[in-house]
Amino acid sequence: MKQLIDYIPLVAFLIVYKMEERIVNIAGYEYTLGGIFSATEVLVTTSILVYGSIFLVNKKLSRTHVFLLSAVVIFCTFTLIFREEAILKWKAPVVNWIFAVVFIVSQYVHKENMTQLMLGHVVELPAAQWKKLNFAWAGAFALLGCANLFVAFTFHDYWVDFKVFGSMAILLIFSIAQMFYLWPYIEEQEKREQKESAEMQDPAAE
Repeated sequence: MKQLIDYIPLVAFLIVYKMEERIVNIAGYEYTLGGIFSATEVLVTTSILVYGSIFLVNKKLSRTHVFLLSAVVIFCTFTLIFREEAILKWKAPVVNWIFAVVFIVSQYVHKENMTQLMLGHVVELPAAQWKKLNFAWAGAFALLGCANLFVAFTFHDYWVDFKVFGSMAILLIFSIAQMFYLWPYIEEQEKREQKESAEMQDPAAE
């Protein structure tokens, strides 16, 4: 559910982007609704509202949310100032590449890498497996960044659709593949926990 909240601004952006441009009257002011620049303004506004609401509820924002909000504000601001759509097209690739770098760097500067911090409460893995999984996540984000860049500058009519739904689908497929990779370790851990629980309940069984 928390991950879906992050997609609210993107869905709002997609809806407005798909609209035919029209003039609407808001509080006596004429406003052009529809198209890339109107959608960019909606993206900034909804991002501030969504992450602002999260901050009000939780009294804090995660570093990921701060980073995502900052990226939206920076890229959207320059897009609107220079009226240049290409600037916004670079946001998804750059954000994904930064995530890839963060995953790689975490492998060497922290005791637990990013993947272990995310999934360590779910399953126990040998250090070598955590390392492989962490590099897999870094590779997934790097490839996702390249895919977004390729689609954005090659298939202009579909880049927004890919940005919203294509990226979500790729990460979902990767997450499912990850579960297949983790499942044997999860099963082994469950069996070990059940055995330990049975031994505690029946010490004579030892």
